[in-house]
Amino acid sequence: MKAIRVFTLAIGLLGVLAAVAAVVKKTHVEDVHTKQQTGENQPGFAVVELFTSEGCSSCPPADELIDKIQKSNQDHVYVLAFHVDYWDHQGWKDSFGDPEFTKRQHQYAEWLDLQTLYTPQVVVNGKSEYVGSHGGPILGAIANGLEQKATTTLILEGTVEGGKVNVRYQVDGDEKNSELVLTLVQRSAQSNVRAGENSGRRLSHVQIVRRLVYVPLGGDRKKEIAMELPGDFTEKGWELIGFVQNKMDGHITAVNRFDFQSGIESRGH
Repeated sequence: MKAIRVFTLAIGLLGVLAAVAAVVKKTHVEDVHTKQQTGENQPGFAVVELFTSEGCSSCPPADELIDKIQKSNQDHVYVLAFHVDYWDHQGWKDSFGDPEFTKRQHQYAEWLDLQTLYTPQVVVNGKSEYVGSHGGPILGAIANGLEQKATTTLILEGTVEGGKVNVRYQVDGDEKNSELVLTLVQRSAQSNVRAGENSGRRLSHVQIVRRLVYVPLGGDRKKEIAMELPGDFTEKGWELIGFVQNKMDGHITAVNRFDFQSGIESRGH
């Protein structure tokens, strides 16, 4: 395994705000949304993974960007925010941070042949990565993902029992060298940051990954697994997002979500 250096992406605040204002125009986001609504290339999807931290002053614009993307693309775009933990030594411990999420970002560095880890970073469909606040390239990657035909489908169902959710799944298609990645997602939260680079700010978050589980695929394995629920879990405002990912190159071949409140899964891909 190559040595990975961790560094911060320094972006001037005025430059970030100007860039976000320029590229995250309503018309641009609606262009992606229109392709879904018209049914054009309907089998396509985009899994958008943001690696972020409350301790990173460059991250709030990226959080705002994925919030816009999430609100404008409800059906075939799946947004996930992984809060990494390597910013915790800068004076503020991110309550959503998890070393498992940092480990996942390390894995992407291997798959995408990167020499560094940084925040904010966005990975789309496990195939390409971008600075998390650069809306133009990210929206382009999303549009490209929506135009691709999926060759594998995933069905997800969840049942909450006590402090666990029992997840049942079915994958139709090529499972070779692949695994099922399950994420328990809190749709929104706010934090008052009292130290570090964002000290004094109230930060808003969306699509926060709270649990991450990897499930082997193939063979005669039982198509069910239990996930532990956080103590603050409620069926309202949470969802389950799962996707099939190739372990060799990181490419995502199928995705689906399950809404706890409605008990309905999306059509899936």
